[in-house]
Amino acid sequence: MYLFPASPVDLNMGRFSERLRQLREERNITQSRLAQLLDVLPCVYNRWENGVATPYWDTIVKIADILNVSLDELAARGKAKDADAEAKTRNPELHRLYQKADQLSDEDQKALIIVLDSFVKLSHVNRAITG
Repeated sequence: MYLFPASPVDLNMGRFSERLRQLREERNITQSRLAQLLDVLPCVYNRWENGVATPYWDTIVKIADILNVSLDELAARGKAKDADAEAKTRNPELHRLYQKADQLSDEDQKALIIVLDSFVKLSHVNRAITG
């Protein structure tokens, strides 16, 4: 038994397609790149963004995950969060570097995440040792 429809979802296509384009552009992702991340042809993705077609439910969930937004935000329901507001840090230099890191390739971002995670864990260990 399916919990979610396997067929395209009935959305307000004008709002959804516009929101999809807006969120993609805010993250500096091309249509081709997002299509690649979703494992669909660029022409299929283009139809979603132009409001000609609707993605399947599981694809909508993947889009929200990739764009790091809630389903409500993707569907333009409720108050949308400012994408940049979440990313701000107290240190301006760190924030500036974060913005640049967001433009790196997926592979480079994964490597950076590993380095940062290791550094944070090491800092926690050092703090625990020194009390």
